Amino acid sequence: MNKHELQDALASLPLGGLRYFASVGSTNDEALAWAAEGAKDLSLVVADEQTAGRGRSGRKWFTPPAASLTFSLILRPTAAERTHPTRTTGLGALALADPLRTRGLAAQIKWPNDVLINGKKAAGILVESVWTGGTLDASILGMGVNALAASVPPADQILFPATSIESEFGASVDRAELFRDILASLIGWRSRLDTHEFMQAWEDALAFRGERVQAWAGNDLPLIGTLLGLEPDGSLRLRDEHGNPVTVQFGEIHLRQAV
Repeated sequence: MNKHELQDALASLPLGGLRYFASVGSTNDEALAWAAEGAKDLSLVVADEQTAGRGRSGRKWFTPPAASLTFSLILRPTAAERTHPTRTTGLGALALADPLRTRGLAAQIKWPNDVLINGKKAAGILVESVWTGGTLDASILGMGVNALAASVPPADQILFPATSIESEFGASVDRAELFRDILASLIGWRSRLDTHEFMQAWEDALAFRGERVQAWAGNDLPLIGTLLGLEPDGSLRLRDEHGNPVTVQFGEIHLRQAV
């Protein structure tokens, strides 16, 4: 997927700008720098390969050439996004899950920032915010999607089972077409970010809903409970083993099914 193929595929979308790299360190880093230079809303940084891609906690994101969808979108916040900044992760997750579901894939959102297909990780999201004092100036919505089979990291480099869209779909995947559908989905959901419909869709797509899970941060002992749903800010709502309601806030949280 070269720049011209990408431009043709995305021509109908109201992007603020496009910067394409055959290879780059990190699309989020490029987007952060561009945002500081005054990039417009919906400006997009795309790379066919990342050499220093990262996920949460600085973990490396595997991005070989010609196999993934790797991009960062600059969002200049709307009034709704200033009111609900933590919903941006859900926005990215829904934008990814919906086009996969329309292709017949069983896509779910593993809170807070992964998209699963058949219980295996197919995509991840990294949101980084730029603040001026107490005012949100920009959100960088970074996404990495395992589009083709070659994008799946080696087994010894992952902490959670991974897959690709191509592998689960059982057929070749047009990356440019998928990219267009993801961005169109994102733009559509963005206009509904402050609605009950948005929160309900995010909650309905949650992996492990109604199941026993364990959530923990760092070396802390895991909290075990039943995953009930989401709070209005997107925090996770659980019921612990004593029947008490518990809220898990955003942060460096790990979530797994409880054994």
